[in-house]
Amino acid sequence: MAKVLVETSARHIHVSREALDILFGEGYELTPKKDLSQPGQFACEERVTVVGPKKELAGVSILGPVRPETQVELSLTDARSIGISAPVRESGDIKGSAGCKLVGPKGEVELTEGVIAAKRHIHMTPEDAEAFGVKDTQVVKVEVESNGRSLIFGDVIVRVSPKYALAMHIDTDESNAAGMAPGTMGEVIAD
Repeated sequence: MAKVLVETSARHIHVSREALDILFGEGYELTPKKDLSQPGQFACEERVTVVGPKKELAGVSILGPVRPETQVELSLTDARSIGISAPVRESGDIKGSAGCKLVGPKGEVELTEGVIAAKRHIHMTPEDAEAFGVKDTQVVKVEVESNGRSLIFGDVIVRVSPKYALAMHIDTDESNAAGMAPGTMGEVIAD
């Protein structure tokens, strides 16, 4: 039985250098708050407001480090609540996605694209992938057992890199659907 830790990835933003300069001021540097499971990734002290056509989400976390493009990751519930139709995509695949406005303490950024609901995925090293008998970009299922809400997640993309640490990421909608508690493990089912 090949098991993986299933982590809930709450709404967050990845910012470009240009967006960070506008939102927080020229040359501003992100302040790490807590390291995340993926090496080199961290939650920041900085937060911004995400504005959609219907309403806004205040206090949305920024994750570091700075990236080449700004990307907003929301659950489908979050996106609908603010009037945005966010496509389900892999991180980084933002072409033609929804837009929004970001408001920081020093300025605002109007995104024409960049809002997605992240596709559920598993980060693995090449050694993990070999042990699990899967390959990069393979689609698998993951069974999660919980008290009264056990389920099998389909359409889980495997992402393999020596820079990753073994963990599955789902959003808050998916986590709530399974009634997950911290530390929940899932069994990978490769077809």
